[in-house]
Amino acid sequence: MKTGISAVLAATVMVCTACSSQISAEDGMTGLSNKEKAVALLNSIESGDQQAISYVDPNQYIQHNLAVGDGLAGFGKVLQALPEGSAKVDVKRAFQDGNYVFTHTDYNFFGPKVGFDVFRFENGRIVEHWDNLAAKTAANPSGRTQLDGPTEVTDLAQTEPNKRLVADFVDAILIKGDYAQLGRFIDGEDTDYLQHNSAIADGLAGLSRAMKAMADQGIEMTYTENHIILGEGNFVLSVSEGKFAGQHVSFYDLFRVANHKIVEHWDVIEPIPAKKQWKNSNGKFGF
Repeated sequence: MKTGISAVLAATVMVCTACSSQISAEDGMTGLSNKEKAVALLNSIESGDQQAISYVDPNQYIQHNLAVGDGLAGFGKVLQALPEGSAKVDVKRAFQDGNYVFTHTDYNFFGPKVGFDVFRFENGRIVEHWDNLAAKTAANPSGRTQLDGPTEVTDLAQTEPNKRLVADFVDAILIKGDYAQLGRFIDGEDTDYLQHNSAIADGLAGLSRAMKAMADQGIEMTYTENHIILGEGNFVLSVSEGKFAGQHVSFYDLFRVANHKIVEHWDVIEPIPAKKQWKNSNGKFGF
């Protein structure tokens, strides 16, 4: 494993050394989709695949994980710090929306984690990366985990309407708190809305109980701004910011949509550190 990571680091150094050189046309003609390239790059964290590094543009790569230094050098430094043999990557879901690819992944990355990653491509290469990570937890009150559930992309013709539905939901319900409109987005039976948040059971009833429990404990959750809505077919990702339990956080919410209603939800909430702790100056968002 350490040999594989060392190979990736060596490739990183070589690519960075050649930053001033022209990227050859052949490098961009791999025959892989952007989605496949993003998944390959994630898998390289475990496998040490050197080819995957070539899918990143070393001249432009911008990092928005605030715990990682900018560029390929920052990525390589994190790989070097991983305990030997510890890295595991299992991409459960991958989607493409224009120049963006977003993934939902089961990690062992400095401990068991669940993560969403977003990659932006230009000319077939990755030029920008965002993510949200959280520790893995036990199943929620309905027995669902942070990662299980459907993975198949369907209803491609409904991508844009589904994105508009989720954008409206985020604005009306999550940001403005107009809960009287919930019926526009989610039907009322527990089986109509499957929940993967670790602390919340299925259905609007489960959501209501969880919100009451938080209120009873003085825990507030507020969405203040949505930064981007990405989707492919029946899956839509919303990236927002706000506050949770007094902390400034990033909300990544993945929704599955069927028949013009939201029917399933996964999420990762990650605290945003104080600016003095950032390892790069790119910010958490900036889409």
